[in-house]
Amino acid sequence: MRLTEEQEELRSAVRSALTQHQGSEAWAVLSGRMGLAGLAVPEGDGGAGGGARDVHVLMEELGRSLSPLPYLGSAVLTAGALLASGDEEACGRLLPGLAGGTSVGTLAWAEAGSWDPAALRAEAVPGPDGGWLVDGVKEHVLDWPGTDVLLVAARTAAGVSLFEVAADGAGARRTPLVTMDGTRSQARWVLDGAEGRLLGVDGDGARCLERVRDLACTALAAEQVGAAGRALELTVAYARDRVQFGRPIGSFQAVRHRLADAYVQVESARSAALGAAFAADLDPAALPRAAAVAKSVCSEAFSAVAGEMIQLHGGIGITWEHDAHRYFKRAHGAGELFGPPARHRARLAAGLGLPSAC
Repeated sequence: MRLTEEQEELRSAVRSALTQHQGSEAWAVLSGRMGLAGLAVPEGDGGAGGGARDVHVLMEELGRSLSPLPYLGSAVLTAGALLASGDEEACGRLLPGLAGGTSVGTLAWAEAGSWDPAALRAEAVPGPDGGWLVDGVKEHVLDWPGTDVLLVAARTAAGVSLFEVAADGAGARRTPLVTMDGTRSQARWVLDGAEGRLLGVDGDGARCLERVRDLACTALAAEQVGAAGRALELTVAYARDRVQFGRPIGSFQAVRHRLADAYVQVESARSAALGAAFAADLDPAALPRAAAVAKSVCSEAFSAVAGEMIQLHGGIGITWEHDAHRYFKRAHGAGELFGPPARHRARLAAGLGLPSAC
């Protein structure tokens, strides 16, 4: 599995942009000037018409820099949910803004720490004028200042469905959350009779969410690989420079073994993440299995490498003056996002017809 020359050029361009720009300015450059918010959006909807492998490259670079940009929530989750719904009117109205970065979206999905569509308890009932009224509490919603496209998963008499809800409308209330990982903002959304517009077919939401979950896990796995790779780079550099007992600590066999093990974990995770991206583009039927493998392998690899980063940096690794704690916190938060590794191994086992301990 190899990326194309154009995709490697994309990597260089994104890395350069993230080196020169940060925060909202970086988002303006990536989404506006470079058009990357619409990387996986069809050209007919204002996007670039790329695929999961292009998203993989971008997410690796965002992970490498621990970027707080809303790409995962807006370009992957929100745009992905719109496309999965098949609602042509909503896609034509919302996707151009999301693709151009002039609007930012989020998908309110998880409840009580679960992303399983079967666990949804939020409800939607028919309202006046052919609309819907949505009630429920959504946790772990990826957040960004100025979010203006809000999609909500809720249960109707027909099953799980997707709704477009006005982010600043009556009955929709957002509360920012204080999380361990300060580089990825989250919010809680409380919906109390909020007016919603049905997206796609009533009762088809579970299928849409399963598709979005696999694409999100694939994209997140790439981010985890990028972050783990950068954590290892920084740790190797420190081991070369830090002198103890008259020699660099990287020359001690015990340290070299630990770094070698970390390297194997990063490269194994990279293969799993790429496998999922290739499946998304070339073999959609294999994506659920590949995405479950990637989310499980990459979450555990990033956590292990981030832990080694803390350990091998010694005392400085647990201070605010060094970035090691930021990688460690991102590893913890990303590992739980869209479900922990054990949940995805259970999903993988179920797909293979095997018993699971979860």
